Amino acid sequence: MLKQMFDQVREKSPLIHNITNYVTVNDCANMVLACGASPIMADDKEEVAEIQTICAGLNINIGTLNSRTIESMKIAGARANELGHPAVLDPVGVGASTLRTLTANELLKAVKFTVIRGNISEIKTLAVGTGTTKGVDADIADRVTEDNLDEAVAFVKKFAERTGAVIAVTGAIDIVADAKKAYCIYNGHPMMSSITGTGCQLSALTAAFVTANKDHPLEAAAAAVCAMGLAGEIAHKRLTPQDGNATYRNYIIDAVYHMDGENLERGAKFEVK
Repeated sequence: MLKQMFDQVREKSPLIHNITNYVTVNDCANMVLACGASPIMADDKEEVAEIQTICAGLNINIGTLNSRTIESMKIAGARANELGHPAVLDPVGVGASTLRTLTANELLKAVKFTVIRGNISEIKTLAVGTGTTKGVDADIADRVTEDNLDEAVAFVKKFAERTGAVIAVTGAIDIVADAKKAYCIYNGHPMMSSITGTGCQLSALTAAFVTANKDHPLEAAAAAVCAMGLAGEIAHKRLTPQDGNATYRNYIIDAVYHMDGENLERGAKFEVK
């Protein structure tokens, strides 16, 4: 199934509308290109509905919020829903400020999202109103481990049932779940946390995968998470003692560029709960 998900992205090359943050916008665009899809970055309220009309999917990232883009996100999300386009929400740093928390909750009420992707602290904040977000990073107190994995899976499934979205929680162990089924994913490398924007890139990648596989949002999201983690593993093997996080970032994008469905199928590490 994972092979099919990736192959469909390469075959269909969907155009993905990204309203993302200015810290990682270039990396997100390159990640979408690397997987075989096409990005367009547009966040002005005067054009987002029109842009969404010519696209096939939407990625909304609240990493650098301002009053102008909040309205644009709502307009684009409403248009995506009207057209039946998949939509992904990345609630970056929700819980770190009142504005982020209010905006994320308003978006959840206004837009039907196909996938909500965040770290465990962000997802906990959305689900229950409390999480120990450290800025835009997950707090160690919230992390998913082997010891609390079953509890975390049950929590994510419950939130998926409530929202009607696939929930993708990323960390040392990733959980991608709908109300009935969860993929627990073990790909990735600890060094990925030293790069600003791997989560943002993953959300853009996820938008491409679910757009190319509209009938299989859970499997598509799981495939995207596996692909990103596998890319982190492949990229890390290329590093020399002189390389750092900037080189690592580029190598991750390169790894996705050279990946195909067969590579993903062979390298994915997951269990289903």
